Amino acid sequence: MRIGYVHGPRLMSTLRKRWVLLRHPHANVRFGRGVYLGPGFSLFIPHEGSFIVGDRVEFRRDFRAEVSGNGRITIGSDCVFTYSVLIQCSTTIDIGNRCHFGQTTILLDGQHRFRDLTRPMLEQGYDFSPLLIEDDAVITTKCSVMANVGTRAFVGANAVVTKPVPPYTVAVGAPARPIDYFGPPGGESEGLRNPAISHSPA
Repeated sequence: MRIGYVHGPRLMSTLRKRWVLLRHPHANVRFGRGVYLGPGFSLFIPHEGSFIVGDRVEFRRDFRAEVSGNGRITIGSDCVFTYSVLIQCSTTIDIGNRCHFGQTTILLDGQHRFRDLTRPMLEQGYDFSPLLIEDDAVITTKCSVMANVGTRAFVGANAVVTKPVPPYTVAVGAPARPIDYFGPPGGESEGLRNPAISHSPA
């Protein structure tokens, strides 16, 4: 059991890291201490992009990151990426510390243009915007994230984040919308409040 679930995965993770570094001498790829690369880990960085990872980050099975041009992905310490998470970056995607990403979630900093009726969609290019995921954010299963997510925000399953999610806010739906706030008093968006904070009369 120790060979199959402890020593074996650690050894294979080390070998995957070495292969990734060997394959990308032209790119800026850095892994912190204790980073785990699961089976199917894949980087696509054909140019001089960057993929920089902090300490103790866990990439479970079938993680993939694609960095175009001089794009840059940075990931803070103690983050967890569960199965089949995809990141696509052409500008910058910055992820804070202790963030969690659920199964088959995608993070991207660009969207297809499609409104020109004289050309097919794939010929119209993209609109890009840097993406920031702040510390302790939780993005659950099957989410698409195209806008910033604040500190400790919680994004519910199957959400499509097209507008920034404020800190300490629960957001759900497609497009995602804030439905709850659980942070310090005074930080909530209009129409939301923390139900745990009493508002008894003086």
